[in-house]
Amino acid sequence: CALLLTTAMVTSVFTGCGKTSSTGDKASSADAGSSAKTETKDVKLTVWGPQEDQAKMKGYKDGILKAMCDSFNEEHPEWNITFEYGVCSEGDAKDVVTKDVDAAADVYMYANDQIPTLVEAGALSKLGGTTVDEINENNEKAMIDSVIYDGSVYGIPYTSNTWFMYYDKSKFSEDEVKSLDKMMSKDLGNGVTNFAFPLDNSWYIEAFYYAAGGTLFGDGTDASAGCDWDSDAGVAATKYMVNLAKNKKFSCEKDGSSIAKFKDGKLGAYCSGSWDAKAIKEALGKNFAAVQLPTVTINGQEGQMKSFVGSKAIGVNPNAENMQVAMSLAAFLAGENAQKDHYDMRNILPTNINIAIADDPIATAVTKVMTDTSIMQPLVSTMGNYWSPAENMGKALVAGEITADNAAEKTEAMNT
Repeated sequence: CALLLTTAMVTSVFTGCGKTSSTGDKASSADAGSSAKTETKDVKLTVWGPQEDQAKMKGYKDGILKAMCDSFNEEHPEWNITFEYGVCSEGDAKDVVTKDVDAAADVYMYANDQIPTLVEAGALSKLGGTTVDEINENNEKAMIDSVIYDGSVYGIPYTSNTWFMYYDKSKFSEDEVKSLDKMMSKDLGNGVTNFAFPLDNSWYIEAFYYAAGGTLFGDGTDASAGCDWDSDAGVAATKYMVNLAKNKKFSCEKDGSSIAKFKDGKLGAYCSGSWDAKAIKEALGKNFAAVQLPTVTINGQEGQMKSFVGSKAIGVNPNAENMQVAMSLAAFLAGENAQKDHYDMRNILPTNINIAIADDPIATAVTKVMTDTSIMQPLVSTMGNYWSPAENMGKALVAGEITADNAAEKTEAMNT
């Protein structure tokens, strides 16, 4: 089957990748010397990646993606590759690729929650052989699970995708940030917001329903299990958010307002992801801290807030004309050295467990979130039914349209 790599093919992939140096390095003299003895095949590959990977940066005048691909080309004298590049963010891959799968990139990056849609559209190749062995050996279970759909592996993860909590160390202690209730009960002074949270964002609001013991598609892979948030516990979670939304010590994050409040000393804590790290570090300076999610007490029971966790991965289009080369490139772009360069140049946290990151509070927070305070974002096609109702619930909470009196009715409507 063209979609499933044979072990022999993937062995050749990782023989090439095993020689990989930093993406800015030249191929070894041994490789250069052997190229004369190797029959060279002309290959064309189309690669899509985010704009940030193709922008000029220190040491990479044409961006890091082109440098990686050029390095890959140099390390494979058996291929003479002409690359064509396109801009497509990981978050947009599902929409862009499925418009015309035949004309889409041979190799592209995507957010893992898009796998069901991409697979059903015939846009992602199934992986096997040594590629899967390498994924299993070099990643934590959460990252491995993030690229498995219907029992098969459909991509190579290269960074995690989740959120956690930033806080101001001058306002909260390490013990206080373990509990949202403790944080909200503290008096931080006039005009200071204790906690900011994107309550109207459906990628975040689930944290409170999970804290109340709710489930979404069972373990996240059972579409028939549906959603059970219309239970007594789920209604209690809605009521908790009703009270949170109207608390003067709370604010719903809007367009970077929380970062500005951090800078002005007017905010205690805020939930977001690694993409905000640089700006928040600059805003908080020596008071910067990041941590896993806190607990909340809902209906008298303490529960753990949980964020969705997933990955960003690299996959291959089943329509790629040069499948072996495309598979080998995907493995290279998600490989250990490429992940190191991504981290060094863009602070993209690696998934490869062999990469040591010293004294990085973001990496520590993300690791703790993945092991203690997260749940795998469901990988079922019916997850598409979740986003709008959950977002509308959040917006109604922020607008004050949901009260203790109508919480049960509104929660049942969202669940339905």
